[in-house]
Order: sequence, then C-alpha cells, then structure tokens
Amino acid sequence: MMTLSKKRTITLLGVAMTLVTANALAYTGQNLASEAKVSIEQARAIALKAYPGQITDGELEKEKGGSKLRYSFDIEHNKVAHEVGIDAETGKVLENSLEGPNAD
Repeated sequence: MMTLSKKRTITLLGVAMTLVTANALAYTGQNLASEAKVSIEQARAIALKAYPGQITDGELEKEKGGSKLRYSFDIEHNKVAHEVGIDAETGKVLENSLEGPNAD
C-alpha cells in the first residue's frame, strides 16, 4: 500500500515533469503559428542542421525577408551562440550568424 507521503512525492514529480515539458515546447509568437506552413518542430530540425548545438531560445515573428514570417532560434555550441532564422512558409534558412552582444 502506498503511503500519503509517497503519493505526494509522485504527484509533485508529475507536476514538475509537466512544467518542464511545457516550457521546452513553449516559444514566443505561438499566436502566429496558424499562419506558418512549417511547424516549430520542422523549423527546429532545419535550424539545428544549419548550426548544430543546443537551442536556448526560439520565437516566431513577423520580420523583413522571405515570407515575412520567420522562426528565430538562438543556438549555442561550445559557448558560441548563433542566431538561425528559418522562413515559416518555405523552411529556407534566412539567417545563420553569430549572436551579437545585445541579443534579442
């Protein structure tokens, strides 16, 4: 039989895992997702192929260039940060550059 303490621990672990998963999937600009032909998952894969590393931030935004709707990812590898921009309509890499000191 499970004690009340074990039940609480299991519940708290479940809540913590849900929060971590939700934060990992969340990104700025989700309200624009219905306008995108490329999903966030597809855009992440394209961005990581362009610059392999760890995505530390991501957003979907209206910006000049391409279809005017782009995913923008900050990707870090070996303490070097790049910004990789992916066109949300075509999946084309629009930007792959070193992240400046005043990152968005």
